[in-house]
Amino acid sequence: MFARMRPAAALVAALLALLSLLMLHLGTGPVELSGRDVLGALFAPGDTDPAAVAVLRGVRLPSALSAMLAGVALACSGAVMQTLFANPLAGPGVLGVTSGAGLGAALVLLVPGMARAVGVGTDAVLVLAAFAGALAVLGAIVAADHRLGDAPTLLILGLMVGHLSGALISVLEAAAGERALRGFVLWGMGSFAAVGMDRIPWLGLPIAAGLALALTRMPALDALLLGEDYARSMGVGVRRTRTRLLVATGLMAGATTAFCGPIAFIGLATPHLVRAALRTAHHHLVLPGSALLGAVLALACDILVRRIDGLPLNAVTSLIGAPVVVWVLWSGRRWARMTSG
Repeated sequence: MFARMRPAAALVAALLALLSLLMLHLGTGPVELSGRDVLGALFAPGDTDPAAVAVLRGVRLPSALSAMLAGVALACSGAVMQTLFANPLAGPGVLGVTSGAGLGAALVLLVPGMARAVGVGTDAVLVLAAFAGALAVLGAIVAADHRLGDAPTLLILGLMVGHLSGALISVLEAAAGERALRGFVLWGMGSFAAVGMDRIPWLGLPIAAGLALALTRMPALDALLLGEDYARSMGVGVRRTRTRLLVATGLMAGATTAFCGPIAFIGLATPHLVRAALRTAHHHLVLPGSALLGAVLALACDILVRRIDGLPLNAVTSLIGAPVVVWVLWSGRRWARMTSG
């Protein structure tokens, strides 16, 4: 039914679903809050139970905002990269940016005394190291793009960077103590609950910058759907466009991984669901749709994590995303027709 909606109606439905899930998310937790309590804590805190206000504003609202920001960032990164590399299985982790962030986090969590050597809190060092690792990989990929100028080669290079980072992480894990290893495993499960309200702007600013950069390149992305040669014939500077989009996806995926850990499958699966629902690959619909649906899926996954104690976030996102990937592989020709606009 959703797939037969007009695009505008589908986007409105996604927006309404997002608002409904946001209310549900804010009310869900060890202490359940009614809709009235949620609205009161948001808009009339002086007339609402102080405990409810403290729980909602101090814990649940930051978690909801980080989930929505992460969902937007990962889904839009996936949509851009699938077009950029003409590959239905491309996602935010394909260039090694996520792996670079993981390596930065591993250095902090698995190397004894690393956080103390920097001289600030472990949590702040973890975020900074993960973001620095993501940006370092991004810088290497952009430099390689200037030298090579070939999308398939960049894809292979990104995969090799990911494997290299994974190998280094494995070496650190083998040498780490039990407590440090447990901390890294927990970080690798992903979480939207680790970002306080004071850090929401630091998560949101790189994502907003990357998203704005991607949105300004929507006509070029539409041209790239028909291949690089066609895009060049339409006046698109392919290499310049690719560099800007690599920076955009690196900012979005790097910030999300640094603050929330490596979140699986949302970036890979969401754009396919949007294309199937809207029956188009044009980016003026796919990018807003991916942003909305990414936020919806991230909130829905976090609600399940809150309701089922001890359930890892990445387990939930994988249960949703893996069947979509199987569907993409099963219907590869149909995807190719869909991305051609």
